[in-house]
Amino acid sequence: MELKKILIVEDDPDIASTVDYNLRQESYKTEIIQDGREVLDAAKTFKPDLILLDIMIPGLNGFEACKLLKNNEKTSSIPIIMVTVKSNEVDVVLGLELGAADYVTKPFSVRVLLARIRNVLRREDDKEKPPAIIHYHSLVIDREKREIHLDKRLIHFSKTEFEILTLLASKPGRVFSRNALLQNCWPDGVFVLDRTVDVHINSIRKKLGKSAGYIESIRGVGYRLKE
Repeated sequence: MELKKILIVEDDPDIASTVDYNLRQESYKTEIIQDGREVLDAAKTFKPDLILLDIMIPGLNGFEACKLLKNNEKTSSIPIIMVTVKSNEVDVVLGLELGAADYVTKPFSVRVLLARIRNVLRREDDKEKPPAIIHYHSLVIDREKREIHLDKRLIHFSKTEFEILTLLASKPGRVFSRNALLQNCWPDGVFVLDRTVDVHINSIRKKLGKSAGYIESIRGVGYRLKE
């Protein structure tokens, strides 16, 4: 069984090392960063199952970092537990409204923190997983076999085309900006122009033939599949 990964965002070295030691004792994989400006890149690279986020950190404070993570397609689903000395009601409400899953105030008991972590991870595990097979009108997308059938005919798509069409079909009616498609459907570190998205969409439409109208262009924004 693969170990759960936790990203620790904490600029106090004593607290960070204590939390890190206890998490490793519980068989979690960990990584520590101290600057809020590193959060997004670290989350994309480390791909944690949960983030422990201090609020009073340099660079970006925890509220700003939380907002940044929740507004990014690749990190928005990662649960965040805020760990901070800021315990007044306004700060707690703000953290939760920004998308934090839980809020722990300092000083804290390590046992309580571990229990909160287990609880949040358990909730995430209990969430409904996206279906392995997506049905959309005459399209059937098998995510495990990486096959797409149209009117029961197998249509061959490139890897990137498959990722784009699967993302659109997973949420019919939702508009995906070109930037969101670039972030989700191309590997990290690859420089791609916005125009490249349009080229791939055109290719997908050609392969869909008479069903090309499923994909709608939203002028100046991006694309969606008709709801």
